[in-house]
Amino acid sequence: ISGYSLVVQARDSGTPPLSSSVTVNVDISDVNDNSPVFTPANYTAVIQENKPVGTSILQLAVTDKDSFHNGPPFTFTILTGNEEEEFTLDPHGVLRSAVIFKHMVATEYVLCVQAKDSGKPQQVSHTYVQVRVIEESIHKPTAIPLEIFIVTMEDDFPGGVIGKIHATDQDVYDVLTYTLKSEQKSLFKVNSHDGKIIALGGLDNGKYILNVSVSDGRFQVPIDVVVHVEQLLQEMLQNTVTIRFENVSPEDFVGLHMHGFRRTLRNAVLSQKQDSLHVISIQPVAGSNQLDMLFAVQMHNSGFYKPAYLIQKLTNARRHLENVIRISAILEKNCSGLDCQEQHCEQSLSIDSHSLMTYSTARISFVCPRFYRNVRCMC
Repeated sequence: ISGYSLVVQARDSGTPPLSSSVTVNVDISDVNDNSPVFTPANYTAVIQENKPVGTSILQLAVTDKDSFHNGPPFTFTILTGNEEEEFTLDPHGVLRSAVIFKHMVATEYVLCVQAKDSGKPQQVSHTYVQVRVIEESIHKPTAIPLEIFIVTMEDDFPGGVIGKIHATDQDVYDVLTYTLKSEQKSLFKVNSHDGKIIALGGLDNGKYILNVSVSDGRFQVPIDVVVHVEQLLQEMLQNTVTIRFENVSPEDFVGLHMHGFRRTLRNAVLSQKQDSLHVISIQPVAGSNQLDMLFAVQMHNSGFYKPAYLIQKLTNARRHLENVIRISAILEKNCSGLDCQEQHCEQSLSIDSHSLMTYSTARISFVCPRFYRNVRCMC
């Protein structure tokens, strides 16, 4: 307890008694009676041979239960194990290499490190750090090509995470880093540590090929990343049809079924090869294991097919479509829970272009806006 606040009252013996109060603050000053604590108590680290001088090996973590002026900053010292000065330890507790290590020369070092706090008198504690020298990387990283599809309303893309690069390396201790060529950084970013791809706002319609690479510190490997951006037209929303799937997650649909289903769907509903199929959004149905896919079909002369026409086509081809994935329903209007006849149900669709959903797998990522379906009885 660092302090107490007391209210003290003095009362006289007169009639009536009179009194007054005063506040007394009692501060408890700290003495330096706690030693620094290493977390964990001892450390194990590795460094690959032939890494350049100054390579970071380990970050020491130290805490102190005393008050701030009796704790940090800490003073770190290597007491033993560094007689040949192979290591340096900076004021922040980062252990770095001071030589280029060779696996054939030595495979292991054990250092005794001391941490001293800033109190008076100073308190100290010790930890042991085992550093293993391993052979340098011999395997190149491997990465899976990634294709990203982004659907957004007209010139209204807010940006965000659109996918993640999946890369592996057979060298157990390799740390992978990801880079993007500088001329593309005005539109995209890549997180150097985990490979997440971030698109900045205002992407135009079209196809983007990103020059991304992954490195293990020795080998650098290019990764094929292609981004397709499609901007929706307001007219599309007035001519949409929903296909509802049974027992499928958005990620499984994107990764396993979307490519094949789009091809089968094109064959089922397109009257001419020049017609265009637009998948507007996919979205889980709340409270169920169902999934809605919203789409529209544009005629080659720029108009859109009416939903009733598309539903007729889908109904006729439903058996072929279900060879790819099980369909629960084909919806133009959704009056569930409303006590009105089908012809008296009016449906409207709204898109929230600033609420993006990203369904990402190792090979394909689909980014689309959230949609809301509103229905009401006209009877």
